[in-house]
Amino acid sequence: MTALVRDGYAGLLRPVLFRAHRGDPEAIHEDMIAALALLGSLPGARGLVGALTRSVGQPVTVAGVRFPGRVGLAAGMDKDGRAALAWQYLGFAFAELGTVTAHAQPGNDRPRVFRAAASAGLVNRMGFNNAGAQALANRLAVAGILRGNGAAGIPLGISLGKTKTTPLEEAVPDYLASFDQVAPHADYIAVNVSSPNTPGLRTLQDGDALGDLLGALSRRAQRQSPGSPVPIFVKLAPDLTWPQLDEVLGAAADGGAAGIIATNTTLARDGLAAPDRHLAHEEGGLSGAPLTARAREVVGYVTEHTTLPVIGSGGVMAPADAQALLDAGASLIQLYTGFIYAGPALIAAINEEVR
Repeated sequence: MTALVRDGYAGLLRPVLFRAHRGDPEAIHEDMIAALALLGSLPGARGLVGALTRSVGQPVTVAGVRFPGRVGLAAGMDKDGRAALAWQYLGFAFAELGTVTAHAQPGNDRPRVFRAAASAGLVNRMGFNNAGAQALANRLAVAGILRGNGAAGIPLGISLGKTKTTPLEEAVPDYLASFDQVAPHADYIAVNVSSPNTPGLRTLQDGDALGDLLGALSRRAQRQSPGSPVPIFVKLAPDLTWPQLDEVLGAAADGGAAGIIATNTTLARDGLAAPDRHLAHEEGGLSGAPLTARAREVVGYVTEHTTLPVIGSGGVMAPADAQALLDAGASLIQLYTGFIYAGPALIAAINEEVR
């Protein structure tokens, strides 16, 4: 079945998708999310898709959350949670929604997504375009999704970012406002301080700033759920030096973080194939195969220098890439660009590799 889904996606569906809307990746993405939102509302279609794509994962408990498998969806794919009920039917064992911000915002000007097809990569400078934390919370409430109740069929994380117009010195209350809205619906919270597409955001990875932010979020989580606060993960940039990573990991541990997500997209342009080198001058973060080696290095370093569990993300394009991140110490794996290029069969293939 995995081969059928793989060949059908690679030979039929992906070529059609990549040519749609004159090849505009963002417009294609919007159509995909709309289709998955519809799928989530149609029991018959869910059953058919699930029969084709579901596979048995390796269950694991991380930060107190029971995951039915190791392979999840990274943030950025379903910013507003429109397809929250559909991801389980594609084989994902968890999904991270968002990144959302306290206030709705349009993101950066289009075009802002560029497909580096020869390199199996993407460059994006989306800029946290989303309808806001309140809108996401409302959508999940209507769907009956609350922390720990399993209504989505899989655990859901929610990624939080800073509103672009919020000054950096007011970042803590901005993140807290988002947290208050969405935390009741999240099995874990991811704190995104590493996107390259919001001016100044990565400065929040500095030790003191990150410690203040995580401390405030951890105290709020404890007040919301005394004794069982929602776990908070920190998402790191792959472009940090080892001393910078040491500082971040210390702040994460001291601030009460429950885990690390490594990594976000990169500002580096290493690994772009010759046909894609014109994209080297496009602003934004690069993901996909050019990030594979660096993500593995960072995961290995992080797991050697902290006892916090790690979610490995970045450049997982094949089962071997996922296994390498697990071998480097990651507890879970997230897909984004690999899912776009390989489709749902990649999830099943990783599950087979891990088993």
